[in-house]
Formats: sequence, structure tokens, C-alpha cells
Amino acid sequence: MPLKFFLKLYSRLAGLTALVILLCIVLFVGMNSVRSQFWHERFSDPLMRWLASSPAPEQQYHWLASRYDFRVASAEELSGYPIVRERLGYGQVVAIESSLGYRFLVNGLHGEPLQFRASQPYRDIAVASAQILRVHLDAVGPEEREAAVRQLADGLNLGVLRIQGSAALPDEEVLERVASQGSAFYDSNGLGRVLVQLSDGELIQVSFAKPFNPWAWPVILLMVVISGSVLALALLFVLRNLDSNLRKVESVAVRIARGEMGARVETGEGTVVSRLAAAFNGMAEHIQRLVNVQREMIHAVSHELRTPVARIRFGVQMIEDCQSEEARQRQLDGIDGDIQELDELIDEILTYARLEQGGPVFTLEEASVTDIVRQVVAEQRILRPALSIEGEIDEETELLAMADVEPRYIHRAVQNLVGNAGRYAAGKVLVRCHIDEEHCRVDVEDDGPGIPEDEWEKVFTAFSRLDDSRTRTSGGYGLGLSIVRRILYWHNGQAFVSRSDSLGGARFSLVWPRRKPLEQSE
Repeated sequence: MPLKFFLKLYSRLAGLTALVILLCIVLFVGMNSVRSQFWHERFSDPLMRWLASSPAPEQQYHWLASRYDFRVASAEELSGYPIVRERLGYGQVVAIESSLGYRFLVNGLHGEPLQFRASQPYRDIAVASAQILRVHLDAVGPEEREAAVRQLADGLNLGVLRIQGSAALPDEEVLERVASQGSAFYDSNGLGRVLVQLSDGELIQVSFAKPFNPWAWPVILLMVVISGSVLALALLFVLRNLDSNLRKVESVAVRIARGEMGARVETGEGTVVSRLAAAFNGMAEHIQRLVNVQREMIHAVSHELRTPVARIRFGVQMIEDCQSEEARQRQLDGIDGDIQELDELIDEILTYARLEQGGPVFTLEEASVTDIVRQVVAEQRILRPALSIEGEIDEETELLAMADVEPRYIHRAVQNLVGNAGRYAAGKVLVRCHIDEEHCRVDVEDDGPGIPEDEWEKVFTAFSRLDDSRTRTSGGYGLGLSIVRRILYWHNGQAFVSRSDSLGGARFSLVWPRRKPLEQSE
């Protein structure tokens, strides 16, 4: 995987994760601020309305003033809260959060705003409600206590239990606080409870609703839904982008199938399918090249085969008219030469086709390049005794002669160059071989007419010959140099032509790596 693509994907995932976390925090804080406001107002509602129902709550519950700052709020205190005053006018209980806790406000019977402060709202409201319960129960006799309990429980929204046996008693620490203070707040299974002792010694257990829970399941569910939705949208965007890129590849594949061989996929950097698009374009270019080669071969082969076939047909007809054995034998020798030419042409065509259509199965092995060059020079001297064919190999090259090659094909490439030089040379062909630690190089030079510079690339094209060689005096089919270039291509090398400084004719050069690449060897 490319590092750039990995970093781009990683940054997007990190950004998406940070966005989801930030969104969850915002939702959590925003929702709980509203939920907390609502819960505190609902939880304090019974106590505040009970206090507001009293004609003179400040005198009746005067003991609340010292601990909870229970009093009538002044107009100046509420001047900065227009919404609070409006809500109080509608008869609502209002909770105002501050750094010291909460202020709970409600309008009394005479329209005055009553204020109750709680630094720990759940505990303070529970304890204040229990104390009010105790005061009222102490004010009635034992026979009226049951009715008073029901009335207070309904009015203050309490759960009241008159403890009759030891089974319902809390632990000793709570009982000690009750004995010393008259009441004690404690927690039991997540619920707040207050144990109070009446003046006659009876114990009353007061229970309340659950405290505010910021991690309630609706909050968690909403965060999960929102997070899942964000992730789903991100996944949808990624898949939509991926699908769009794949559709582009599919569209180009359809166009190529219809015959538009020049169609290509637009490749972009850092995309999921960039490598696929690059590989697809490479495949398309290879297919286009093979189709063009096939088209050129069909056209050229039909042209190349026509001449020897015509000569064979003419020779067969001439045999019927020959009057002497000598003339008949001459025609048979001509036919045999044409058949040999056809055989060589077919061999060249098959070799070229095999190299063009993906190449043969190359098995590179360590072999002596200098021995291959000497072998070609020796063979060509026998075939062309009229020419001076020389090999030039320096001492350094001899020491580094071993290289990773496919001996048969390197032999074929050098042989094609030397044979081609021999057809055009006036009298001399020079084969130079130079090898260093990194590269192998073979130069074949002749003293012939040379090749114009504007034809240097054309000579490597299949079935391409210079105009002055079309008379067949020099022979060849226009495939030899194409085969040479393809052999060097499969050796990760190059074949090119230039002008010979020493002989004045053409110089063909082969250059390829001395050792195969590490990844190829693995």
C-alpha cells in the first residue's frame, strides 16, 4: 500500500473519529443540561409547591432559613432574569444553577417569589422534605398519624414507611446519626432515603425517586444512533466514491470491448483505485500494442509471403516446359531456395510474435557474455568469408564476463546485429564487448553506408526496411532488429543505433543490467 494513500486514509479516519467524539460530547453536554434543568425542577416541584401553599411559609418553616436560605426573593435579585419572572408568573417552579448549587423559586399564595437554596440539590431537598414530614407528624397524635402520613406522602411525593421491626432498620452508623441529629440521609441501592425519629421515638423511613443519571439509556441510545449515522454517512461517501471510480474503470472496459482501443482510465493520486487504474491502463496499452502488432503482422506477412509463393508457382510452371535435365534442376534449386526463404521467414515471424505477446519464459542464468560474442563472431566468419569480422574484448571485460542472461536469446540478438551489419558492410564488421560491475554492452559497427539519423527509430519497427534494401540484394525481412529490441526489453535493457566513429557506417548497441533485479531473483 502506498505511504501517501495510507497517510491520507489514516488522517481521514482520525478526523472522523475526532468528529464523532466531539459530536458525542456536544450532544452529551447539551442534552444533559436540558435534562438536568428539567429533572431538578420536577424533583423540587413537590417541596416548593408545599411551601408555596402555606399562608406564611417563612414563619411556619423558619428553621429552613438558616440552612437553605429559605426566604422571599427581592425584585432586584430577579431583575436580571426576565424569563424566570415570566415562568414564575405562569406558576412554574424554576431552578437556576450557580457556582454554589441551585436556587429553586416558586410564587407563594400572595404572589411573592419564594427562594430555596441547595448546594446538593438531591440530598438537601430530601432532607428538607423529611424534616417537614417529621414536624407535621410530631404535631398530630398517634391516632391521626396514619392519615397525616398519607397526606404528606401525596403532597411531598414521598415514599413513607413506618418501621415496625428491626428487619427494616439500616446499619448502626445511620442509627447513631439519627439518635444524635434526629434524622440521617443515606443511600440504599442507588436510592436516597432519610430516616427520621419522631418525638415519641417512632422511626419513619422516607424514600425518594432516583437521583439524576446523566448516563440514562435514552442519552446513550441517541449518541449511538448519531454516531452510527455519522459513520454510515462517511461509509456511504467512501463507497460512493469507490463505486464511482470502479464505474469509470468499467466504462473504459466496455469502450475497449467495443473497439475503442485508445480509451484510458483517468488516474488520480491517493485514491483507492489509483493502482488499479494504472494497472488497467498498462494492460490496455499492452492490448492495444498487441492488436496493432497483429494487424501489422497480418498485413506484412501477407505481403512477405506473396513473393516467394509467386516464385514457387512460377518455378513449378517452368518445370513443365523445361527440355533439359539441367534446366529442370536449376528450377528445382530455385524452388528449394524459395522454400528455405519461407521457412526462415516463418521462423522470424514466430520468434517476433512470441516476444511481442508477453515474451517467452525467460530463465536468466549466469553465463559468459564474452563467450557468446566470440561464438557469434566465429559463426559469422564462416558464413561471410569475404568480410573481415573482428571481436574486441578488453581485459577488464574478461574478468567480469559472467552475467545473468538468457544465453540463447542474447546469442540471437548479437547474431542478428552482426548478420545485419554483414549485409550492408563494404568489407569490415567490428564487434566490441564491454562489461563493468553494473552493465553489459555490445556494439556492432560496420563500414557500410550507415543509416540516416531520421531513420534510427524506424529500423526497429517490424517489417520496416530502408528503401535501398527493398531490392533483396541485402536480404532480410525487416524483423531482425525488432526481435533484437524485444529481447533487450525482456532483459530490462535497450537497443539503439548511432553512427560509427571508427568505421563510418552504422553502430548498433545493446545495453542491459549485468545482474537481474533483486525482486526478480526473489
